[in-house]
Amino acid sequence: MRRRECVALLGGSAVAWPHAAYAQQRGRLRRIGVLSGFAEIDPEAQAWDIAFRKRLDELGWADGRNIQVDYRWGAGNLDRLQMFAKELVQLTPEVLIAVSTSATAALQRETRTIPIVFAVVSDPIGSGFVASLNRPGGNITGFINLESSLIGKSLDLLHEIAPQVSRVACMFNPKTATYARYYLETFKSLAAALAVEPIEAIVQSPDEIEAVMTMLGSKAGAGLVIMPDLFMQLNRDTIISLAARYRIPTVYPFRLFVTAKGLMSYGVDLADTLRGAASYVDRIFQGARLGELPVQLPTKFELIINLKTARELGVDIPPSLIVRADEVIE
Repeated sequence: MRRRECVALLGGSAVAWPHAAYAQQRGRLRRIGVLSGFAEIDPEAQAWDIAFRKRLDELGWADGRNIQVDYRWGAGNLDRLQMFAKELVQLTPEVLIAVSTSATAALQRETRTIPIVFAVVSDPIGSGFVASLNRPGGNITGFINLESSLIGKSLDLLHEIAPQVSRVACMFNPKTATYARYYLETFKSLAAALAVEPIEAIVQSPDEIEAVMTMLGSKAGAGLVIMPDLFMQLNRDTIISLAARYRIPTVYPFRLFVTAKGLMSYGVDLADTLRGAASYVDRIFQGARLGELPVQLPTKFELIINLKTARELGVDIPPSLIVRADEVIE
């Protein structure tokens, strides 16, 4: 049951229909290219797409009427993402949407002129996408999914539900989480304050995920924090099933892990970042300069708890934490 409604990251223009009508009168479609690092068959990625299209429609832009939206899905394959980035740029859209850090990097390598609006990106400065948040510079701006401090919040939550944990791994794939240091510094600092051993769990395949989970489950006192990472999200079912097998309390970065039977998540509503991206598309179509559109930080966070999973793992969720949760899955 949902405890509080999420608030949209960014409101769009209140008067969009005149601009849409103007586009129709000129007899041309405004073209948008979308490059997603996720898989087209992923139901969560589809939900983000629906949120993006719905927000565009609310702003007066409907696919097939006054805009054309071209999609490419990388499904976590970096070579495929680069190939699709080239394809989209060759279509000469007026604006490009990049969903994930890997997708943003792929598009950046192909164009320095077409406006790129990113979503589901953690460290745009460290990744070299923007010069600063307020003044992005170049042709890229967008919406951050999580700040570096959020990994510390996940560790705090893990300590609250499993105070006996003495060593905690932070799992990520360095090929897709190229920004890993952005989170690891905070993770290690808080681990020291909580007197737990921090472990960098670097994985690049499902087999390596299983090896790490087997190692963690080999003795008591292990916990796990999942870094916001395209590879982690694509392999969430594997991670969740192994956490259940070895009874490892795990805190995830997004709701999609908990609806897939993960224990707990703390992060932003990713569909909201796509709604924000749609609002930026509207502003660009209205003539806004990309340099006038600052990178937006997340403003609303949600705590999701799966009580059924907690019972299966033997984890007692404090009543005070249940009260604070935005959603509790019974």
